[in-house]
Amino acid sequence: MKELLSDAHARAVRYLDSIASRSVEPDDAAVAKLLELDTPLPENPVAPELVLAHLDEIGSPATIANAGPRYFGFVTGGALPVSLAANWLAGAWDQNAHFVVGSPTAAALENVALHWIRDILELPESWGGGFVTGTTMGNFSGLAAGRHKLLADAGWDVEANGLFGAPEIQVVVGAEAHTTLLQALALVGFGRERVIQVPVDDQGRMRADALPELAGPSIVCLQAGNVNSGSFDPIEEIALRAHEHGAWVHLDGAFGLWAKASPAHAHLAEGIAEVDSIATDLHKWVNVPYDAGLALYRNPDMARNALSITAAYLPTGEERQPCDYTPESSRRARGVETWAALASMGRSGIAELVERNCRYATRFADGLRDAGFEILNDVVLNQVLVSFGDTARTQEVIAAVQKEGTCWCSGTTWKGRAAMRISVSSWATTEADVEKSLTAITKIAD
Repeated sequence: MKELLSDAHARAVRYLDSIASRSVEPDDAAVAKLLELDTPLPENPVAPELVLAHLDEIGSPATIANAGPRYFGFVTGGALPVSLAANWLAGAWDQNAHFVVGSPTAAALENVALHWIRDILELPESWGGGFVTGTTMGNFSGLAAGRHKLLADAGWDVEANGLFGAPEIQVVVGAEAHTTLLQALALVGFGRERVIQVPVDDQGRMRADALPELAGPSIVCLQAGNVNSGSFDPIEEIALRAHEHGAWVHLDGAFGLWAKASPAHAHLAEGIAEVDSIATDLHKWVNVPYDAGLALYRNPDMARNALSITAAYLPTGEERQPCDYTPESSRRARGVETWAALASMGRSGIAELVERNCRYATRFADGLRDAGFEILNDVVLNQVLVSFGDTARTQEVIAAVQKEGTCWCSGTTWKGRAAMRISVSSWATTEADVEKSLTAITKIAD
């Protein structure tokens, strides 16, 4: 065991040492070599050290270098060194973080991390939460809690009787709602298409003046951080209006929620304490390894009623049982690396990370605009949308940038136009990385 783990450590360090100097996108030869992994299942055991070597030699060269400093696709943060180290240690612990008796350590670290996150986000201590895989499951959990509350108020036990014959719930979303929110709506039984879409402004923000009349049980879904523009819905205004009609308000804050940690950007997330549930990712701007997300609830009892499991052999009591607030029972101890990241950065460190990434996004926008290209959004956070001309030319530039390998930026469509989307969210990105990437993008586009 010791020799094998030492070998894994050496290989991981070698991989990370080279990540800043290699192409962000793997070359065709490395990807083609992955076919060598597709073999018949061995008839007999193979030495673990040979398995690890094969995995490293074939797998590592074919990875996307999203842990490096010049990956700007899909709002993907890297893994802080301390969070990666904590993740390794938690893997060695191999804890099942479902109940306190399953892992007192995992439960204690979750409790502390939740306390710190409430503090960062300026949420009351009465808020609770659960660690999930990501915002999709965070959205699912928040919507399930809202479904329970609204139907219980209407005299319907949805956990026992399901949705057949239940009172109808009106669901309101913005026209720019993220696809994972729609996925969660489908999973929780509301459907992707039986929603009321509210028009948005030119930056993708839900228009408060276009909010429909809320009649009967209603869920209103808001967004903190449009995945293209970075803009925020008017959270406080809409939440207060929705609550006047007894609606449940859910907030998709996958990455934008962490603007609240930055004194310079906190105003964007004003009013988050007025909503009923929040979903966010931790593997984005908190920069912990995949997978890690969080569901937060103004009234944790609603989540526990909607999500907890019951069985005669399972423990109960006054202590917070982690799995009562997530859709999962058996799960890894995701709170460990989040605790480590927050303990390492502190309040000022996470604020500095957010502000530095936003500053780099502004530099990208200014540099590309000065080079003669069109910036399509107001750069209010860490998202930049750039057009290089018509659809064909913009898509050609995006593909060429990805292939060239200096940096990696994704493509998107914004207001009917093709665009390159630059998402800056990694602790590892430096000013030099931004300038190197700007030079490469401009040269390719020219």
